[in-house]
Amino acid sequence: MIEALSYEFIQNALIAGLLVSMASGIIGSLIVVNRMVFLAGGIAHTAYGGIGLAVFFGFPIFLGASIFSVIASLIIAFITFNHRNRMDTFIGLMWAVGMALGVLLIDLTPGYNIDLMSYLFGSILAVSHDDLYYMGGLLFVIVFIMTFWYRDILAVSYDSQYASLRGINVKFFYTLILVLSALTVVVAIKVVGLILVIALLTIPVYIAEKLSSTLSSMMILSGIFSSIFTLFGLYISYTYNIASGASIILISALSLFIFLIINKLRLL
Repeated sequence: MIEALSYEFIQNALIAGLLVSMASGIIGSLIVVNRMVFLAGGIAHTAYGGIGLAVFFGFPIFLGASIFSVIASLIIAFITFNHRNRMDTFIGLMWAVGMALGVLLIDLTPGYNIDLMSYLFGSILAVSHDDLYYMGGLLFVIVFIMTFWYRDILAVSYDSQYASLRGINVKFFYTLILVLSALTVVVAIKVVGLILVIALLTIPVYIAEKLSSTLSSMMILSGIFSSIFTLFGLYISYTYNIASGASIILISALSLFIFLIINKLRLL
């Protein structure tokens, strides 16, 4: 594996894995504590509509997926803010419409043979420098927002009624969490694909949640665990020439299984 580090695409993959892992650790923690896990899968599949738009009109894939996902998250925030118990219905609708639109636009694109598997299961080894700039910029924005508004987001995540009584604009932060989730899901698709993105955003978070007493420590631990799983998954992928996205998720799932066993034995 050491000699592989001399290849630029391996270097890009490692950097992308670390950037996306840290972003996923932070946003995944918010998704879990706000009980929005289904949201991640919904936005991931909705983002396929943005991929179809980008392919059809000829602009960058990340740009199309990001714009489409953000618009979808804004619509979901507007509809579900006062009806969170119906969120799964609206997310399911956006999920189906996004996927259908993406498939239709790709079929209508003349002379374009898209590699569907790369979006379903990730293509981290194909990450470009532009992708890295996008991922790095998103991580910077996430860290800045969490640092600047940590107490407000913490209050909204755990007790929105109390946050409202304190004068916090709950609707703004609820929408902000959804938008950041949408953007993180888009970059995570590049690493593990839209089929597996829920696992990347939840498995490290579940382990970190059991070992943390605060939201901030949960985010940090989630990012660390996600980074370890991603790096080890890339190593397995390179060594045995298998899909990187699937390798990352299987390593994550195996780690969760081992953690649960150890945790169970400690309680005996």
